[in-house]
Amino acid sequence: MPAVLFDFSGTLFRVESTESWLRAVLAEAAMTLPEPELAETAQALETAGALPGGADPARLPEDLAGVWAVRDESAELHRAAYTGLSRRVPLPDPGLHDALYERHMSPAAWSPYPDTAEVLRTLRERGVAVGVVSNIGWDLRPVFRAHGLDAYVDAYVLSYEHGVQKPDPRLFSVACEALGAAPREVLMVGDSRPADGGAAALGCRVHFVDHLPVAERPDALLPVLDLVGQPGRPVQPR
Repeated sequence: MPAVLFDFSGTLFRVESTESWLRAVLAEAAMTLPEPELAETAQALETAGALPGGADPARLPEDLAGVWAVRDESAELHRAAYTGLSRRVPLPDPGLHDALYERHMSPAAWSPYPDTAEVLRTLRERGVAVGVVSNIGWDLRPVFRAHGLDAYVDAYVLSYEHGVQKPDPRLFSVACEALGAAPREVLMVGDSRPADGGAAALGCRVHFVDHLPVAERPDALLPVLDLVGQPGRPVQPR
């Protein structure tokens, strides 16, 4: 049977807004900011690129360029890159920078796209193997469990667990092996052409979706069901 690999952030799930992220951490710390200051701080964090899964930095500080380039190769590098960006923005308490990083790893910070459950469930019903391949510095399995989607995933291949990040074909190769599928039988679905497009070097087919807010992308994953074909029907080349 064919197999499908999915990216995580911007493909199956979307992280909360930067303002929601900041509000949650302030509330947990029993701190408040005047609304204009909160909005200004959230915008500064977004411009800095401090929220993993959010916008990239508008300007990458020179002293973080090295760690940024390999940030997804280990948990330590990932934390250093994003807290380093966060610390460019003044916050009421220095401890809030680490609290923000911790918050983004919580299931509450992530929402599945509206069609994620339907697509994963249908693939499971058809006997199609599913893997998640992510450039990430932490364990996303609890996010899938909390949203009731872990049962539909056969393998997780996370960059920080292998010391390799997309677009390196080695990460996709590990995923194909985990699913017991030859690359030519595999469809990779992601939102980043530079990163997820690396699967093509192995011979995988690649399908892209747009990294949009959840409310603005209700059904972009549904075409995947046609691309992998029906049970008992061969997958057509694309």
